[in-house]
Amino acid sequence: MTTRKRDSEETDPAGGEAPADDLRLLRALRAGDEAGFVALLDRYQPSLVRLALMYVGDRAVADEVVQETWLGVLQGLEGFRAESSLKTWIFRILSNRAKTHARREDRSVPFSSLPEPHADSAELAVDPDRFSPRDQLRSGHWAYPPRHWDKTPEEIALSRETSALLEEAVASLPLRQREVITLRDIEGLTADEVCDVLGITASNQRVLLHRARSRVRRALERYLDGGAGPA
Repeated sequence: MTTRKRDSEETDPAGGEAPADDLRLLRALRAGDEAGFVALLDRYQPSLVRLALMYVGDRAVADEVVQETWLGVLQGLEGFRAESSLKTWIFRILSNRAKTHARREDRSVPFSSLPEPHADSAELAVDPDRFSPRDQLRSGHWAYPPRHWDKTPEEIALSRETSALLEEAVASLPLRQREVITLRDIEGLTADEVCDVLGITASNQRVLLHRARSRVRRALERYLDGGAGPA
C-alpha cells in the first residue's frame, strides 16, 4: 500500500508507544483485514462525528469530514509508526480535517492565529466574589464554596434537562477550551494525548481544561440553584 502524506498528519510524531491491542489491530489493518477496519469504525465513528460537529456545526459537513478522516487513516497506515495510540492518531487527523473545513466555511479563525491561553490573563476561572475579602480573617478562603456534586440527587445529574444544559455550556466555550474539555472529559483522552492531538503544551492544556471545567461548573451551579443556564 502506498502512503500519501498530508501536512504530515498521517504520521505520528515521536512520543510514547501504542498499546499492544493497537499493534495487533494495526498489523491486521495493514494485512487488509476488513473485519479489523469494521471494528475500528464501530469503536470511533460516534466520537469522530461528535468531534467534527464541534468545529463545523452542520451534520452533512461533519459526515464529510469523518469520511475524509477515514480515508486519511487508510492512506496513512503504512506511515503510522505506532509512537502514539491509534485513537490519538485518528483524532489528530480528524482535528486537522475539521479545522480545514471550518476555515473553508468561514466558521472560525485559523487555530494558529488564536492567542495563547496565558495571553488572556484577564479571564478568571473563579469569580473573586466567591472568596473572603482581603480585610477579613479568612482572606483568600472560600466564602461560597463550590457545590458538592456527590450530594446532588442522581436523578437530577442524569436528567435530560441537565445533560442538555451541560452540552449547551460546553458548546458556548471558546474553541480551544471546548476542544480540551471534549477530548478529556467526554472522549477520555489523557492530558498527554490531548497535547498530541491539538499540538499544545502541557501547561496550556492544564489552563484550558481548568477554565473550561470552571465555566461548565458555574453553569451547572446556576441551574441547580434555580438560576439561568450558561452565561
